[in-house]
Amino acid sequence: ILFFGFGWLFFMRQLFKDYEVRQYVVQVIFSVTFAFSCTMFELIIFEILGVLNSSSRYFHWKMNLCVILLILVFMVPFYIGYFIVSNIRLLHKQRLLFSCLLWLTFMYFFWKLGDPFPILSPKHGILSIEQLISRVGVIGVTLMALLSGFGAVNCPYTYMSYFLRNVTDTDILALERRLLQTMDMIISKKKRMAMTRRTMFQKGEVHNKPSGFWGMIKSVTTSAPGSENLTLIQQEVDALEELSRQLFLETADLYATKERIEYSKTFKGKYFNFLGYFFSIYCVWKIFMATINIVFDRVGKTDPVTRGIEITVNYLGIQFDVKFWSQHISFILVGIIIVTSIRGLLITLTKFFYAISSSKSSNVIVLLLAQIMGMYFVSSVLLIRMSMPLEYRTIITEVLGELQFNFYHRWFDVIFLVSALSSILFLYLAHKQAPEKHMAP
Repeated sequence: ILFFGFGWLFFMRQLFKDYEVRQYVVQVIFSVTFAFSCTMFELIIFEILGVLNSSSRYFHWKMNLCVILLILVFMVPFYIGYFIVSNIRLLHKQRLLFSCLLWLTFMYFFWKLGDPFPILSPKHGILSIEQLISRVGVIGVTLMALLSGFGAVNCPYTYMSYFLRNVTDTDILALERRLLQTMDMIISKKKRMAMTRRTMFQKGEVHNKPSGFWGMIKSVTTSAPGSENLTLIQQEVDALEELSRQLFLETADLYATKERIEYSKTFKGKYFNFLGYFFSIYCVWKIFMATINIVFDRVGKTDPVTRGIEITVNYLGIQFDVKFWSQHISFILVGIIIVTSIRGLLITLTKFFYAISSSKSSNVIVLLLAQIMGMYFVSSVLLIRMSMPLEYRTIITEVLGELQFNFYHRWFDVIFLVSALSSILFLYLAHKQAPEKHMAP
């Protein structure tokens, strides 16, 4: 109930605060998806802490997965089709029929998604939890890997002052001077156009046009003396206006960079700069480990916390209760992963919604975000399972069924590696071209 209320408030205060038209079914679906997604993370915490009886946790896991799959596979796709059809006037009367057709199309491609991947299990029925969650997991893990790969590269690039180019007041003044000169040229050329039109009007070249068929032929084959100049001047004005827009964006970018430089000198800026170095090391380590996992086709059997403690204890040669401390450290680590995942996804959803939403498309976009959110969190459970000690994975493994967990981790490594390397190349090219662009005359 608390998660549902938080999802409802987030929907009202963030996503839909600028729109008057609200579809309550969209609000309910978004809030229910958020609530059951967060409840899965709550159950993971309960597994580690041992809250509730084992049979009770198993029941809630089963119910939670059934509801979230019902929403992601049946309810959300149907309503997305329904609101798409509702925005098309020609299909308005038969919107229910066309909504069903769109949902059937989605189900066909959703089901065919399992063909290229080793996720099919002949032991289970068509609509079993294993069959549905295996396909949802592929989409969600792909999305998570893409976001993680970009985030692992973009985070240090954003936070570290090393990547900030040096911007001085002289650079900004020079660019502003170019912008003002361009604006003056646009104004002077528009004045010339206005004067030319005024002269043509006074000479009667505007109103005294020949009429009739031969007049039309004459007007096409001949042109007024000043019309050629007007066309050339208009082309120059268009080019200068495009240049002024680019100069304005570059000026705004320089101001933003200067603010980041000043911010990096503050205590908070230095803290984020340190985080940037930390994430850089993490990014390099993650890319290296993903490459090793892909090359040697391996998946870790022990959770990272227990493995790390065992290596440390064996290296230092001290007496240490590995099982006791791995439980508490796993709890803290999983909690951090959960909080940062939810926070990061909500921030991303808000930015994405503001970027592309409108009064007509907002319902469809919110439902798409709910779909992405649900698949993201379901796949998070599949991957977080590996971060938990073996004794806490039992119920999760039983509920999820005979899934190919190793496949999802290998698939995550492949997509993460592609996403991270592509992001490095993209940010390198963007960083390299930025100074050249500002130095250009």
